[in-house]
Amino acid sequence: MIDQDQQVLDYIIRQLVDHPESIKINRTIDEKGVLLSLDVHAEDMGKVIGKMGHTAQAIRTILRVVGIKNGARVNLKINEPEGSTRGEVASSRPVLSTTPTMKTVDEAMADLNL
Repeated sequence: MIDQDQQVLDYIIRQLVDHPESIKINRTIDEKGVLLSLDVHAEDMGKVIGKMGHTAQAIRTILRVVGIKNGARVNLKINEPEGSTRGEVASSRPVLSTTPTMKTVDEAMADLNL
């Protein structure tokens, strides 16, 4: 497999992003297999990851299939871009209680005005 996995990843990512000039793919091989590390422009991270991570998972699945076809285990690591505000945005959100307040049947019926 002469970097076929890297070529497939590059093709997929170029179709998704608005800043293809910022794509950097680093390919390393060790005893566990092939690791592709992906760097993209900060504005393109959402497109690469997708809602609930579905796009990233689909890309990983395709890369695994390419790896299996060529007798290698391929993994993808998506690096957080420089200047990311992900941590800042998350910390500015209000913290919601994880313990739901349970109402009795009588209280729920009273809320419905029945």
